[in-house]
Amino acid sequence: MNIGEPDATDAFDVIVLGAGAGGMAAAVVAATEGLKTLVLEKTGFVGGTMAVSGGMVWAPNNTKMTAAGLPDTPEDAQTYLDATTGEGGAALRRIFLREAPGAIDYFDRKTHVHLVPLPFYPDYYPDEPGATLGGRVMEPVAFDARELGAAFKILRPPLPEFTLLGGMMVARPDIVHFRGVFRSLASTLRVARLVISYAMQRVRLHRGANLVLGNALAGRLLKSLLARDVPIRLNTTTRRLVEDGGRITGVEIETPSGPRVITARRGVVLAAGGFSHNAELRARLLPVEAGMHSAAAEGDSGDGLNLALAVGGTIPDDNDSNAFWAPVSRFTRADGAAGVYPHTVTDRGKPGMLAVNQQGRRFTNESNSYHDFVQAMFRSHNQSPTIPAHLICDRRSLWRYGLGAVKPMCLRLAPYLRSGYLISAPTLAALAQKLGVDPAAVGETVATYNADARRGEDTAFGRGSNAYHKYVGDPANEPNPCMRPVETPPFYAVTLYPADLGTAAGVRTSGAGEVLNGDGAPIAGLYACGADMNSVMGGAYPGPGITLGPALVFGYLAAMHMARDA
Repeated sequence: MNIGEPDATDAFDVIVLGAGAGGMAAAVVAATEGLKTLVLEKTGFVGGTMAVSGGMVWAPNNTKMTAAGLPDTPEDAQTYLDATTGEGGAALRRIFLREAPGAIDYFDRKTHVHLVPLPFYPDYYPDEPGATLGGRVMEPVAFDARELGAAFKILRPPLPEFTLLGGMMVARPDIVHFRGVFRSLASTLRVARLVISYAMQRVRLHRGANLVLGNALAGRLLKSLLARDVPIRLNTTTRRLVEDGGRITGVEIETPSGPRVITARRGVVLAAGGFSHNAELRARLLPVEAGMHSAAAEGDSGDGLNLALAVGGTIPDDNDSNAFWAPVSRFTRADGAAGVYPHTVTDRGKPGMLAVNQQGRRFTNESNSYHDFVQAMFRSHNQSPTIPAHLICDRRSLWRYGLGAVKPMCLRLAPYLRSGYLISAPTLAALAQKLGVDPAAVGETVATYNADARRGEDTAFGRGSNAYHKYVGDPANEPNPCMRPVETPPFYAVTLYPADLGTAAGVRTSGAGEVLNGDGAPIAGLYACGADMNSVMGGAYPGPGITLGPALVFGYLAAMHMARDA
């Protein structure tokens, strides 16, 4: 996939820095519009954080939801965003709402990127005006990675903890069948077919080829690049932007034989993934309590932002938050690599799970969005030690839902217990002692939770009281899909830390993705999208897919602007 080592004569219309969602989207559209395009990627994989994500794309009023009979309007979407976001990014949000339907249609008609609306996937604040219960959230159509040929090996793999049998991805609808594999003939047959198909693929492939979620979206974007013969140079670091007469005209990259310049006639797109792994920028822009914990791809180290700042770009200071948050637990993988497990929707909101701070008290609604959960950790920590916190469950819930890196129906808990990742004890009091938390407080907290669970009403935080809570819960659990008594020994816990899923603070841009200088004027020839562009949501998190949706849309808008630029 690498082009030959470039020299000073190499010239392209468009150079894209970064092969994540925004970068690949911009490159695909630029190439589709006839521009000679090059992608430079710092790591050895394409896909960025998108490839390890849930792959959801938030696109209000998209034509497919309309065709499916799921009503929405730009006015309703604007009303919802007005209720759930702040001032930061307001102008770009309006552009996003206006342009998203057309951008999604463009990808569907002209590329291999195909998305479908989910009939039931509520916005994160479903009781706010303008919210919907489904349709705005789109997911990628499953993708057969064998269509990539040899390039399948450069597609970033999903997190191992989100696969089965050493590399098998599981689609959302099939999770129910895996949970019911021993209780339903239909589920048994479905799981058997999936496992047999996976086993046959592994005879020739390094992992399963049936891609879903973010890996499917990354695979579809990569397929689109391959179809247009767009060169992708991996393991390439960009040293600086080349400027001539006030215009960005190319980039200088590192090569084994020294620095080389590549020219960009129309523009350079910064899409390097934000600054999740940049200690200096984290110290400047994120709460100190967040430390360095991140679930973002390792290449997201602030390269694009620093390149933009060096030529006059600016970072706004009016975001609600400068990162998108999720609680994570930390562990060491079998190969010795450090891992973090993002507790998004698989366990935390399920029945029989509750989170406590270091005083043994609940501090928030566990069924709220992952972003809100961590924001609550920060707020609570100002009053009582809450970082880290602990997620507690009993044997019954561990078996059915799993706990962090421990998968559902896990028969081998010993490795997790030996490593100290999973804490277990025969009683809640003994578990509290192992966690260094007051046993009496934990006992009182769980007793109150259990009484509420039996009644079906969370008197402390209202868990299970809205459509999103019910979505992340278990509809088979009654009377409250999010609560069940914690009472079946032994008891288990993992320790939770605040971490980012990606950063929200990026460079200020125009509606076409042009990077703006301190005076608000475009820096000619320089664009940004994805996490290098300041969040159009201003760091708020109103729904699933509010990072990937804008990444695709503004990657599209930047490329179309360059295509129109004579």
